[in-house]
Amino acid sequence: MRVGILGGGAWGTALAQVCAEGGETLLWAREPEVVETVNARHENALFLAGVPLDPAIRATSDLRDLAGCDALLVVTPAQHMRSVLAGMPRLSMPLILCAKGMEEATMKLMHDVAHEAQPDAPVAVLSGPTFAHEVAARLPAAVTLAVEDRAVGERLRARIARPWFRPYLSDDVAGAEIGGAVKNVLAIACGVVEGRRLGLNARAALISRGFAEMTRFGLARGARAETLAGLSGLGDLVLTCSSTSSRNFSLGKGLGEGRTAAELLADRRTVAEGAFTAPVLNRAARAAGVDMPIIAAVCALLAGEASVEEVVERLLSRPLRPEGI
Repeated sequence: MRVGILGGGAWGTALAQVCAEGGETLLWAREPEVVETVNARHENALFLAGVPLDPAIRATSDLRDLAGCDALLVVTPAQHMRSVLAGMPRLSMPLILCAKGMEEATMKLMHDVAHEAQPDAPVAVLSGPTFAHEVAARLPAAVTLAVEDRAVGERLRARIARPWFRPYLSDDVAGAEIGGAVKNVLAIACGVVEGRRLGLNARAALISRGFAEMTRFGLARGARAETLAGLSGLGDLVLTCSSTSSRNFSLGKGLGEGRTAAELLADRRTVAEGAFTAPVLNRAARAAGVDMPIIAAVCALLAGEASVEEVVERLLSRPLRPEGI
């Protein structure tokens, strides 16, 4: 199975490294310098410098080259996925979606967007606790591969599984996507705790109550609780809420240190998806009647509507209640 990767950033390059051990892998990148360094030096000097890449990875900037692939990993930012897929010829190959977020205009998850943009293509979702530089270095990792058609899922799993990269198959596509989208926003909140030096107790409480918000929203949107408690939900939440290797955590840390969202987002070559997901998720939660106070607090911070002190006070002064989802 010839695999194509749509997106030459750090995560797309890491996934190309995973796939290359199983055969020829084609990496599409918008940036000419990425194509040049991958093909000439087997390195993505722009997004993943210093990591030697498998020689089986070939890079291209021509989308037409992907037409000969048997499966396509889509690693474009969430807000650009529809336009990128709609701009390609009609596809019938499986699309494995690797972006984490919700579409701003429609509040739809990525698998719904992909179905609308490419109705003939089977859709899968790959999500889990993974930092690109660790995956590219072949350090151990496990992910959720969610796909409604089990036969398609088994073929894809066999193609991307490695002794150091372990995919667990699921048919809960919505659950896998919701975990990935919500955890990005919660990682911003945990970064704020770090930046403002509110302590480890506060971060642990935030992760726990954030997971409750993720679960409430997921169940309201048809996800299963066990998916949200798995790799693509709780697993990814723990990872991204604990390290500055997370772009979203780093964004929150900057907010906690007193910088503005506009300042922090202006000079980023890579995307902190949580900044774009937060207002969409907040609207979707209100529309579904789901209480998500941490998500609302992050939105207020990003929009400059409240200070860190104000949102912390709001969260801590909420009425006392029994613990639970």
